Amino acid sequence: MSKKYGIKKAILLCCLLGATGLIGCYKGKNVVDNQDIVKPIQEQAVKTDKANSKPQVALETTMGEIVIELDGQAAPVTAANFVQYVKAGFFDGKDGQGETIFHRVIPDFMIQGGGFTPKMQQKSSGKPIVNEAANGLKNDRGTIAMARTNNPNSATCQFFINLKNNDFLNYAPGNPGYAVFGKVIKGMEAVDAIAKVKTGNHGPHGDVPVEPVLIQSAKMLSE
Repeated sequence: MSKKYGIKKAILLCCLLGATGLIGCYKGKNVVDNQDIVKPIQEQAVKTDKANSKPQVALETTMGEIVIELDGQAAPVTAANFVQYVKAGFFDGKDGQGETIFHRVIPDFMIQGGGFTPKMQQKSSGKPIVNEAANGLKNDRGTIAMARTNNPNSATCQFFINLKNNDFLNYAPGNPGYAVFGKVIKGMEAVDAIAKVKTGNHGPHGDVPVEPVLIQSAKMLSE
């Protein structure tokens, strides 16, 4: 690995694990080995329909439609968690908290959304889930993965879509990684368009689109 690449990777990791905790929307206590969390997510996984373990979700954004196929076999807990947020109207504001946006955009890396309103107010989320990054799925271009804090088991509502193969985000011994749970099967042109928007600072947050990129609709296409 070149020194230049190593520095770049370190900077991106700092972006993911910044002091503001922007990569995840859980602000509570450390949840590793918390049985109050483990038991509910195990129940979620059991409820995953094995006959249709790859449901599809359509996200209609102000930059176009993005269709995601979830992998309920490789990431049953994470996929079930995402589906719950979709059905609850969390991402598109039908829950009464307001629409969410893609609040962090870093070209040649990833676009992140699902936790903040257009005014950069953080939405209240559900309980965190365990990290399923060791499921064999890679953070390749077009895949969707869970955002989190530096606590591996802290993912809740925020997700990101990889703009390229981000191997350093994958699980490896000593690296808990970021859990991939699906891939974009339609609308990568919309993802790439989002990646090109002008960004700036909003309070303590960086890489925020100047013009909000909203998730106007989030719905299940197959169940």
